[in-house]
Amino acid sequence: FLSLVAEFCCGFFVILILGKFWFLAVLYLLWLYLDWETPCTGGRRSQWVRSWTVWKYFREYFPIHLIKTSELSPNHNYLLGFHPHGVLVAGAFGNFCTGPSFKNLFPGLTPFLHIMPIWFGCPFFREYVMSAGMVSASKESVSYVLNNEGGGHASVIVIGGAEEALNAHPGSLTLNILKRKGFIKMALKHGAHLVPVFSFGENELFKQVANPRGSWLRNVQEKLQKIMGFALPLFHARGVFQYSFGLIPYRQPIHTVVGSPIPVKQNLNPTTEEIEELHALYLQKLRKLFEEHKRNYGIPEHKSLIFE
Repeated sequence: FLSLVAEFCCGFFVILILGKFWFLAVLYLLWLYLDWETPCTGGRRSQWVRSWTVWKYFREYFPIHLIKTSELSPNHNYLLGFHPHGVLVAGAFGNFCTGPSFKNLFPGLTPFLHIMPIWFGCPFFREYVMSAGMVSASKESVSYVLNNEGGGHASVIVIGGAEEALNAHPGSLTLNILKRKGFIKMALKHGAHLVPVFSFGENELFKQVANPRGSWLRNVQEKLQKIMGFALPLFHARGVFQYSFGLIPYRQPIHTVVGSPIPVKQNLNPTTEEIEELHALYLQKLRKLFEEHKRNYGIPEHKSLIFE
């Protein structure tokens, strides 16, 4: 989804360069140079963009819901681990970048959705995603958000990243998390409380071509992902006037459940053992959150999360 919008923006930029308005492209390149660090310093959100009526229809299409299970005091900074990635990451965008749900449920907290730095190199597209409240997923950017004196900031990180999108099959509960410990280290360094978030229904929006590990398709996808920085899942869903084939996501409800915070004491130089210990605790809390709520959202009793 993001790549399609980015391609449109890049295409428009090329048209400017090759057309009689080339001087506008030159001016924008100068702006891009001067504004290059903004995605790493809190971005540039616009409440007007975040409140567009189109996002209301976007949320209602599935529909998308945000569920609160515990209070999050605005006196602290938080690192919210979002799971799973899915193909569209609709729950993360719909709940943390549009509408009043997060603000109403967690007053005093400002959410920042971190996405891959590569997107901020795309002309015009970067302005759009920043206006929605998205910032870079670089270490510098996460540090900037979590360094907010007095608290009130919430970094939202899709922990599984692009690689996890390749597991986004309906019914899949596989999370790429066992080797992902950078977010744990960041939480420790900044004393940010960890909050597991599980988005039920995220993997049900599209059907993906079978790509089991070891298959030729999966091998190609993983190689391309390492080269380009983002995954290329082969997916389909419904059309505009028919339900058999198309790229419009299925109308499946998404329930994004925000768990209870895990208190984290600041530790500027955490040891490997301390990182491993907090990572294990996070996995335990994430699994508990899933088990407590899965019955409410159509997950069979015998199904459990798979960490890899």
